[in-house]
Amino acid sequence: MKILLINHYALPPSQPGGTRHHALARALQALGHQPTIVASAFDHLTRTSRLEPGEAIRTERHGGVPFVWLRTPAYRGSGGAARLWSMLAFARAVRQHRVAERPDVIVGSSPHLFGAQAGLRLARRLGVPFVLEVRDVWPQSLVEVMGVPRWHPVVWAMARIERELYREADHIITLLPGIAPRVAERGGDPRAITWVSNGIDLSLVPPLEEAERGDRFTFMYAGSHGRTNALDVLLDAAALLRSRARPRRLDLVLLGTGPEKVRLQARARDEGLDEVRFLAPVPKLEVYRTLAQADAFWVSAQASDLWRLGISFNKLYDYMAMARPTVIGMDCPSNPIAAAGCGITVSPGDAAAMAEGMERLLAMDAPERQALGRRGRAYVEANCEMRILAERFAGALEGVLRSPHGRAHAG
Repeated sequence: MKILLINHYALPPSQPGGTRHHALARALQALGHQPTIVASAFDHLTRTSRLEPGEAIRTERHGGVPFVWLRTPAYRGSGGAARLWSMLAFARAVRQHRVAERPDVIVGSSPHLFGAQAGLRLARRLGVPFVLEVRDVWPQSLVEVMGVPRWHPVVWAMARIERELYREADHIITLLPGIAPRVAERGGDPRAITWVSNGIDLSLVPPLEEAERGDRFTFMYAGSHGRTNALDVLLDAAALLRSRARPRRLDLVLLGTGPEKVRLQARARDEGLDEVRFLAPVPKLEVYRTLAQADAFWVSAQASDLWRLGISFNKLYDYMAMARPTVIGMDCPSNPIAAAGCGITVSPGDAAAMAEGMERLLAMDAPERQALGRRGRAYVEANCEMRILAERFAGALEGVLRSPHGRAHAG
């Protein structure tokens, strides 16, 4: 199959950020398929463009995977009118894109809905099936996580696009296992859904080393520093833990970047949380060497009804692949850490509960912690390795192509 994957923020593993589609594309190539990724040339993290002045489009390969970079406007910050304009510009560029070779199927991913809708328009123009990949649930994420009023024009516009995509997609691939009721409520076919979680390319993970080194114990968070991630809970837990005596020093590390990072750094400095360290983001090709410095991981998320649809934070699979236990502050029926039995789950937004979960992990002996970590590694090897996910992904697309009516029902 010739597959066109449209994702505004797709990146190669040589850069920090989301590399799901690059890893998926490599695994699809190993199965004999021909994927091409269409993405924005403007990098959200570095605020730089891959294009020269006057250049509107560029095609290049990264690790053997073709990328088509489309020009979009530059912006600062993580939100606001300028970023919205960049999203709309990307959608316009996708709609007008003149593909070098007609694909068999187009997949429009939803880090935002405008790009996915543009994928639908392009698919209809080319006369090929369209598959929607649901990553984030818009506009519910804006309302429940970001606090945008339901009457806001952007929320209203996204709600209309969401209904159109659910109804018009020939199939839906979702990272969220509980999405079917929402699709049905908005006129989509709940039978035409395939769950393909985030996962990991284990070939990138170096040989594992045992943790538990020296007289220090390191908890690490690696990921975005945004409102959704509720990282104040981790700093609150750090403040609670510092007053408790223990035989080993705690190092609490936050790796990554995002709109909240500067504020969090200032807060840690003002409160004298010297045991909390902030590290700059690193490319996917290098991140596992940094993760190997951790003895355990911690992660939190803002309390929200949104998580009842499921979670698929890529960072969780990275943690599990490192064979280290994780303390997670979330309330979600499809929690991979709980499913694998590889850590401790505590209430979201509760710093005391997070601190207590960390203390429970510290109170275990080293073999017990290592056993938790090995369960996580075994879980991703059996369920979340990119080859396995690519087979599921490709199977859904092949089902669409086989269907006489353009839809494949997953059942």
